[in-house]
Amino acid sequence: MTVLSRSTTAAPASRAAVTRRRRRGPGAPRVVLYTLLTVGAVVSIFPLYWLFVMASNTTSDIYKSPPVFVPGPWLFDNIGQVFDKIDFGGALLNTVIVSCSVTVLVLFFDSLAAFTFAKFDFPLRKTLFTIVLVTFMLPMQLSIIPQFITMTNLGWVGHLQALIVPAAANAFGIFWLRQYILSSVPDELMDAAMIDGAGFFRQWWTVCIPLIRPGLGFLGIFTFIGSWNDYLWPLIVLNDPNHLTLQVAMAQLNTTFANNYSMVMAGALLSVLPLLVVFLIGARQFIGDIAKGAIK
Repeated sequence: MTVLSRSTTAAPASRAAVTRRRRRGPGAPRVVLYTLLTVGAVVSIFPLYWLFVMASNTTSDIYKSPPVFVPGPWLFDNIGQVFDKIDFGGALLNTVIVSCSVTVLVLFFDSLAAFTFAKFDFPLRKTLFTIVLVTFMLPMQLSIIPQFITMTNLGWVGHLQALIVPAAANAFGIFWLRQYILSSVPDELMDAAMIDGAGFFRQWWTVCIPLIRPGLGFLGIFTFIGSWNDYLWPLIVLNDPNHLTLQVAMAQLNTTFANNYSMVMAGALLSVLPLLVVFLIGARQFIGDIAKGAIK
């Protein structure tokens, strides 16, 4: 009885202490953390805001000292100049086709290769995976000349397939998904699927893919942004004005004798907006899948 009386009297006291803590608000460490996160968010967003400011002003305003930090009224005029100088709509469509195609192919082939390396034992598995890692470490510039010769022999120079097919799989995606599969797909689940008579593709599609959706989400965002921003290889292999990607077409806004930086920034702003949409959609799915896994 004494223990019960002590516990019953201690409970209201503890509840009162919790109530007092809530009234006091967050502690000092939490305030510092929120302050640092707020500063980091402002620093991250400021370049995008500064891009909008430069795109909505004139080139003379960009050179002013002190600089102009307020958006101006010239945004739509600068955007109109962009559409007058280059075929922005055509370049945007070409870039969307290339980026979406590359992303889908990378997710398909890299997940198949990673699933094979992670969950199946076959001759020379370690040797082949080592070769994949070696290709990942080599600089991209080393492959430009032989890749261009190959595209020339195939007759693909100037066409979008010269951008899509060479990028259909990459070593980073295979390595990333292999590590993710090793930690996310239990061997017992694979054994159960094999006992039920599931073949390779059914195991990959019904067992592996649902468990690695967050990893696929990250790789999809990473691949799409990389393909969207690619400049060097499209500049080399595309010689047809009707098949230019957005980054190559944007380079035509700069001329030797006249640089309209406000127009260039307006074009850069337009080219960034689709990336923001893809990132927000993909990041939401990515974070949502992680949260579901944490709840489970």
